[in-house]
Amino acid sequence: MGTLAGHLVPGSVLALLGLWHIINTIKSYHLKGSTHFRSSFWHPFLTPFPKLVYLELLLIVFFSIFSIVMQVLDYPLFTLAFKLNNYEHATMFLHLAIYAGFTLLSELTHKSDTLFEVSGILAASVFSQELFLLHYHSADHVGLEGHYHWLMQLIVLVSLLTAIFATTFPSSFPTSLVLSISVAFQGFWFINMGFMLWVPELVPKGCVLRLGDGGDSDMHGAIVCGTHEARLRARAMANLQFSWILAGILIFVGCLCLSFPKKVTHRGQSAEYERLHSRIAEVPLSVTGFKQVHP
Repeated sequence: MGTLAGHLVPGSVLALLGLWHIINTIKSYHLKGSTHFRSSFWHPFLTPFPKLVYLELLLIVFFSIFSIVMQVLDYPLFTLAFKLNNYEHATMFLHLAIYAGFTLLSELTHKSDTLFEVSGILAASVFSQELFLLHYHSADHVGLEGHYHWLMQLIVLVSLLTAIFATTFPSSFPTSLVLSISVAFQGFWFINMGFMLWVPELVPKGCVLRLGDGGDSDMHGAIVCGTHEARLRARAMANLQFSWILAGILIFVGCLCLSFPKKVTHRGQSAEYERLHSRIAEVPLSVTGFKQVHP
């Protein structure tokens, strides 16, 4: 993942997955209500083709396997050199593949209801291993890079805790929503890290990007700040980016929550109006019939 593409690709996938879960979680809550809501670690893809219902899980499995292969082959060099950094990244995707594969098989064998907690444990293991490998990374991220990765660990920690709570309390809408938000936040933060740490034009003022491996701009590098003031400014900018990205996601969530009740309430009012209208329509008939019998 020590490249621009290595951050943009998984970041985009996580961001889209998180947004997909946010939309479906809010939609499910407003359609089912607080009494019938149940958390889900995946959401069916509504399509005329039945086999594509499990598209989310299928894409996660294939993407995880693809990412493992790319890490083992040391993209973009495509060699079999053993690098701890690559194998640590591959291990993160391994746990993701285990979770998605097990959940997919539980759905195909119609055992998802009884194995929901197991899927939840495996989902939590994905975040726990991600947090573990980010914290004890063989690539010593220091300086500004280290600060970006430390902020990333905060997001992953929230994902881990909410995954555990969603497994324990599946009827909790706030827990499920925060889990979805944290997954989207991970993705957007990965994308932000890719641009801010691997694009020389976006490096903070007073800092420079030192590239490794022969100066290839796609290879592993590090941000070096010349002065203490430049380091403080760069970290402050990272903190602001962290807050701005979260604010953008929360604005999206708020707008989505405001849009769903209007539609659901409208349908409920229409149904109630129709039932009330039918009852009123029956009353004159009864009264009229009564008058005809007893003039």
